[in-house]
Amino acid sequence: MIEIGLAGKPNAGKSTFFKASTMADAEIADYPFTTIEPNVGVAYVRVECVCKELEVYPCGNCVEGWRFIPVKIIDVAGLVPEAHKGRGLGNAFLDNLRQADAIIHVVDASGSTDEEGNVIEVGARDPVEDVKFLEEELDMWLFGILKRNWDKIIRRIRMEKRDPAKYLAENLAGLGFDEITIKEATRNVDILNVSDEDLLSLAKKLRKLRFKSVIAANKADKAPEEFINKLVKIGAIPCSAYYELALRMAAKNGYIKYLPGDEDFEILKELNEKQRSLLEKIRNFMKRFGGTGVQKIINKVVFEELNYIVVYPVEDENKFTDSKGNVLPDAMLVKKGTTARELAYKIHTEIGEKYIYAVDAKKKRRISEDYELQHNDVIKIVSAA
Repeated sequence: MIEIGLAGKPNAGKSTFFKASTMADAEIADYPFTTIEPNVGVAYVRVECVCKELEVYPCGNCVEGWRFIPVKIIDVAGLVPEAHKGRGLGNAFLDNLRQADAIIHVVDASGSTDEEGNVIEVGARDPVEDVKFLEEELDMWLFGILKRNWDKIIRRIRMEKRDPAKYLAENLAGLGFDEITIKEATRNVDILNVSDEDLLSLAKKLRKLRFKSVIAANKADKAPEEFINKLVKIGAIPCSAYYELALRMAAKNGYIKYLPGDEDFEILKELNEKQRSLLEKIRNFMKRFGGTGVQKIINKVVFEELNYIVVYPVEDENKFTDSKGNVLPDAMLVKKGTTARELAYKIHTEIGEKYIYAVDAKKKRRISEDYELQHNDVIKIVSAA
């Protein structure tokens, strides 16, 4: 399952974002280090189900034509300046990001918390500084790891006459780096002769390649217009995790009809004045930004930053079902470029090993084993298993 880390300074709204996107229990409070141990939960990407295109709607596995596919969310402790030197929860925070495929950087767009996460007046801190701060901490963390082991790595490369990129990849595998990434980062770099400045530059390249990220401009419901505009210019998505959580709780309790990612909601029950007032504020926010922003952010991470697509494995290419007659039972997230044969292995190792051929269920024709899957493909795998 795809793993997404929630990062940012304390009190930026990470725990609220986590609870809003997963509905899992998470302590939420207005003081630094609410989260000590990482919270882990399941969120979902939202895509239009292929059942409408295939005219088998409703398939029974989507909600009103929308498919929700699980991804893992990790909410780690807040990051403070010089965490790479051990300040705050320091390296424990950074180590928790090792397992993440990508990062959602939750920023306090309202500027109402200082660099340590303490509450200050709205607009008192420029949130763009917080964006730079996380990048710099990750750069220095990676630089520290490289610097600490560099002399030893260079000696081994020279003594054993190893391929520099390959050996470096072996040493950084625990951080999620592979040989392809290392080769890209070290292109035009003489690994055997680098200065500290070169190492820092290499750390920055590695961070950009390894830690794909999306900036969540959180607390946009109370952020100055100037701050929102500045954040949008650098690619941030305005959001209100608090509003998303309020909508999900209201939907859960039957007060409204709302699906995560909707741009509006329907009121189902009589509300008191306080409830009506809050929902009116939320509706105005959603009209302005096309929703609360939370679902947009999760979708952007998975489909744009990590380059995943959705495919539907079936056993009956005519009815689009599994062996039990369930219509489109599985929606799988796979990387762009995944082949039909690689899909077989993802379904089950034995199916991959005994692969015979694959069928494009939409076109009712065989496809080659090296056919690169496309978004919304419906595929039947035939194997000897």
